[in-house]
Amino acid sequence: MDGEASVKKAYEAILNHDFEMAIEWFEEAIAIEPENAAYHYKLSITYSRSGKWAKAKEHAERACSLDPGQEEYKLQIRLLEAKGNVHQAERLAQGTSSDLLHAIKLLKKAIVMDPLLVQAYLLLAEIYREFAEFETAAAYAKEAYKLDPSNLAAAKLVQDCEAKFRYRK
Repeated sequence: MDGEASVKKAYEAILNHDFEMAIEWFEEAIAIEPENAAYHYKLSITYSRSGKWAKAKEHAERACSLDPGQEEYKLQIRLLEAKGNVHQAERLAQGTSSDLLHAIKLLKKAIVMDPLLVQAYLLLAEIYREFAEFETAAAYAKEAYKLDPSNLAAAKLVQDCEAKFRYRK
């Protein structure tokens, strides 16, 4: 079997929502053609969908090192770094005021790397609400809601923060 046949099997697995099997098939394709940047990139995407961020980043970086001219490989690394910032900020959000300030920096950096990352906007809104900065919290919650109008948590956060902001005036 060649690498392309393994990739086709990986896509069949994805269509069947079997991401673990897809990972196995992409890994097989890489075993056959270890210098194929596209295979590493595709495996990175699949690892990312499975929540395996470290492996996703490893393969995105490998793809980029094999073919540094591919912008989508660089974009994948940025998107993974943004998600990593959000996960780190989520852990920090349970801590002290100093931790929360660090979380804010991480989240703002995540938004620069991935302006469509709804989770970053929502967590920023929640942190600013903790600091009783309701106008800022509402602005971030509104942005999350604009990006995902079906997100009920964002809608509720907008209402809550706007009500508290109006009450303080």
